[in-house]
Amino acid sequence: MTPTRLLIPQAGNIRLMGFDVDGIMTDGTLWFSAQGDELKGFNTLDGHGLKMLMDSGVTVAIITGRRSRAVELRAANLGIALLQQGVEDKRNAMQALLAERGWSFAEAGYMGDDIVDLPLLQACAFSASVPTGHSLVRERVDYLTTAAAGQGAVREVCEALMTAQGTLTAALAPWLSPAAAP
Repeated sequence: MTPTRLLIPQAGNIRLMGFDVDGIMTDGTLWFSAQGDELKGFNTLDGHGLKMLMDSGVTVAIITGRRSRAVELRAANLGIALLQQGVEDKRNAMQALLAERGWSFAEAGYMGDDIVDLPLLQACAFSASVPTGHSLVRERVDYLTTAAAGQGAVREVCEALMTAQGTLTAALAPWLSPAAAP
């Protein structure tokens, strides 16, 4: 899979885009404080990409196998209401979210990096991963980012979806207009 397959037709139909956390929204490193608290680092470019994607009309969900207060805080900070942590079967979790809205997998996308993500990645109309994802994932997704996990990969996918849906120009307009210049 190469990034040149960016604008696959089904990307334009995505209404619900899900994201894994470890290895996608973060670089996959797990840090623990001396008190046992799990710490995570999130990229601000990714966060702004998620906000732009939501503002463009795409519903965003976080579906992850681990539980972390840091992820809960990050989701709240970004305004992501659909947060599913400690999920063993991510495909079923996405199916439930879609059913609640009357949508199907033909309107869903997911970004994951490991083999536990494969059932969901393969069920969705649009799938994405990162260069450090498991080889079985990398060879099966629709889009492989050039940016690394936790370093702009999520933003890259958000902008790819907005490009496919024709909403990226409008999303960037507030910062590109002459009136926005200092």
